[in-house]
Amino acid sequence: MISLILSMVVLTVGYIIYGRLTEKVFSPDDRETPAVRINDGVDCVPMKTWKAFLVQLLNIAGTGPIFGALMGACFGPIVFLWIVFGAVLGGAVHDYMTGMISSRHDGKSIAELSGIYLGSAAKWIMRVFSVVLLLLTGTVFVNSPAALLARLTPNMLGTTFWIVVILIYYIIATLVPIDKVIGKIYPVFGIILIIMAVSIIVGIFVGGYTVPEISLKNLHPDELPVWPFMFITVACGAISGFHATQSPMIAKCITSEREGRKVFYGAMIAESVIALVWAAGGVAFYGTTHLLGDALSKLGQSGVVYDISTGMLGMVGGVLAIVGVVVCPITSGDTAFRSARLILAEWTKLDQKSIKNRLIITIPLLGIGALLTQLDFNVLWRYFSWSNQTLAMVSLWVATSYLIRTNKNKISSLLTAIPASFMSAVSLTYILLADEGFRLSTTIAYPCGIVFAAVLFVIYLVLMIRHRSAGK
Repeated sequence: MISLILSMVVLTVGYIIYGRLTEKVFSPDDRETPAVRINDGVDCVPMKTWKAFLVQLLNIAGTGPIFGALMGACFGPIVFLWIVFGAVLGGAVHDYMTGMISSRHDGKSIAELSGIYLGSAAKWIMRVFSVVLLLLTGTVFVNSPAALLARLTPNMLGTTFWIVVILIYYIIATLVPIDKVIGKIYPVFGIILIIMAVSIIVGIFVGGYTVPEISLKNLHPDELPVWPFMFITVACGAISGFHATQSPMIAKCITSEREGRKVFYGAMIAESVIALVWAAGGVAFYGTTHLLGDALSKLGQSGVVYDISTGMLGMVGGVLAIVGVVVCPITSGDTAFRSARLILAEWTKLDQKSIKNRLIITIPLLGIGALLTQLDFNVLWRYFSWSNQTLAMVSLWVATSYLIRTNKNKISSLLTAIPASFMSAVSLTYILLADEGFRLSTTIAYPCGIVFAAVLFVIYLVLMIRHRSAGK
């Protein structure tokens, strides 16, 4: 239990100290943001800071800090270290930088930013990669809440029924101006999400459950290696490339650059708190990682969430907690499709003030999403997790290039270059090892991942030194 409390403290201190350092490196000023300068009434719409924070939290949360944290907890309490330090040093920096850089480029997507700072080839690759990731994200975030809702409602309202209902909602939320649906109901959902996390924490303490203390021992029942599997599995709870597709959306809504640390860095820290809660809840409720792993295999992620919620809080409290869990993926799924619409609009140059143009992009997107819901959730999740972390890698390199070009103190770009290198090693090593990848041995995958990251870091150092010598 001490480890859980200390982890919460480190996240809080990280927000205060490292968040301020990140803000200082970026140097926000008083220039007009897209919400003020453009204010198109559809996507660039001013929001109050507290509302922008809650909307950003709901956008990025999804089932990642819940399902990902539960699967990550199978490695044992070592997962607490990745959630905490991954978020403070990587995830929150990633979200802040992508949001703020986007704000300075009229709210452009991560794909367009990649073109500006990494070259036109990167832009085209990232356009395709981002849309594919967002389709996977939206699909994952249809299946999981539908499965939970089916458990809470009569048998006649099965999973398929709820998939259809959620997809209809996605059409509405993707099409209408951001302040009409998302801006109005997300703050309420955000409060529900926070209450859900607090309820599980209370359930752990009141119920007398034991949360194991941090150790470096790998306790995974299937003996999956911590490196790189844990770093991919947890995904959104520590660092997530999906957030790079969401931060630009809220970058269009903040009214001052000085709000960025609260909105972007702060929302990621809040999401990590949720991940800690569910990782702790998983091992505490089932007692061992083997029992947790068995439950995930037999009941699925939704079933485990249902059992933990009702087991710790009773039926009424459990249902309220589950509502919070349902809210997470739905409110990330709709913004995933919305972000995909915006990326495709940038790509095709279709003006999104026109409802007709929004429909032209939205309907095919959701049609593909509906087809993908028929695939196995676990397979979708694995591809989502890898593509998610690979996008985080690219986004951090975009931020690094930005800092090299714009910051007088070139050394400050290490703030993003170090986590970018780390995620480069994680992403390549995983896809070389994984069943859905190349299935190579660790003797090949590990050195390849390390060499790949080292080469990118050397390239970064050369470019940084050149810019520093040129005084640019």
